[in-house]
Amino acid sequence: MVTLPDIQAARERLRSALRPTPCPLSDAFTEKTDCAAVYFKLENLQRTGAFKERGALNKLLTLTDEEKRRGVIAASAGNHAQGVAYHARRLGVKATIVMPERTPLIKVTRTRDDYGARVVLKGANYDEAYAEALRIQREENLVFVHPFDDPYVIAGQGTIGLELLEQCPDLEMVLVPIGGGGLISGVACALKESNPRIQVIGVQAATIASMAASLKEGHRVELTAAGTTIADGIAVKRPGERTFEMVHKYVDAVVTVDEEEIAAAILTLLEQEKSVVEGAGAVGLAALLNGHVPQAQGKRVALILGGGNIDMNVISRIIERGLVKAGRLVQLEVRMPDRPGTLARLTAQIAEQRANVVDLHHDRAFSHAGLGEAMVEVTLETTGQRHIQELMSALESQGWQVARK
Repeated sequence: MVTLPDIQAARERLRSALRPTPCPLSDAFTEKTDCAAVYFKLENLQRTGAFKERGALNKLLTLTDEEKRRGVIAASAGNHAQGVAYHARRLGVKATIVMPERTPLIKVTRTRDDYGARVVLKGANYDEAYAEALRIQREENLVFVHPFDDPYVIAGQGTIGLELLEQCPDLEMVLVPIGGGGLISGVACALKESNPRIQVIGVQAATIASMAASLKEGHRVELTAAGTTIADGIAVKRPGERTFEMVHKYVDAVVTVDEEEIAAAILTLLEQEKSVVEGAGAVGLAALLNGHVPQAQGKRVALILGGGNIDMNVISRIIERGLVKAGRLVQLEVRMPDRPGTLARLTAQIAEQRANVVDLHHDRAFSHAGLGEAMVEVTLETTGQRHIQELMSALESQGWQVARK
């Protein structure tokens, strides 16, 4: 197993290349929750946008000259890829990265175009990309840099735990995302070996909770079908051998969150903290806000925001869905007489209720409206659920049939 001295040695290696990330107190979320204090460890502010470069760099710095000449290869959903690629280029080491075919475009382009690695897209998920990376590694005699089940990678990620001890000396609990388990293994070791009273809670996406399933069974299990998740950075079908043992030893509990909870957490961080965080980085807040960690009540809690490399199209969809859920965006169907001036009356009523028209579609031929009637589908910006009800009541008072889609 990785030990506390291993993590301390990693910190000395990384000291000149990586700056500690901030860990500010969040006034907004301290007030929103029952916690005594909520801190955010902002790993999304790393050079490559995620904590992964800690472990990647620590591994690269331990390579022999002969291994550096051969070059390295890694399999990654994106963040480990960028960490390996960026620091390999800095150190003059050739890097090949195998990524799943559905990896967000921002991660692919940064790894290939910004950091200069050879990128191979293969497989529907991390595990299939991993198998391809092993094949290339054997064929080309490259050095494999595992994203989580490597002692130097685990030790590198554990440097976050040492920083937390200094930044939050009164810390009582840490919420940590789990995929393969490299991050939580290192962080939990650093914290528990320094202060066993600090609770470490892991958080996984419910659609692919391989570590939670493995802990329940008492041994590593591989999920037969990896579910789709917006937390692509932690979508791992089977935890690592080293990481499973360390999680079993050091971690107090592992909880899961669903896709709607993750999406809402991303949007909430964007609105409240002005922080762009990807799905894998937002799972801790999702667990806290949705009551999955009741033991956090009254405690001083740190959440590791593991990364911020999220596709802009995904952010756009999350914002739209969040606005719909909050009632700030609504789509109504209004059935009305097909007469001159009626459509103008509709828009006048909407304006009178101070709603804003985003889109309007007038249909008399392809809707279920009767002869002499028209169906108008209108998308509106409103101030919330109460505003929507007031608006619908005002339209119904005109004798029109109104339905919310």
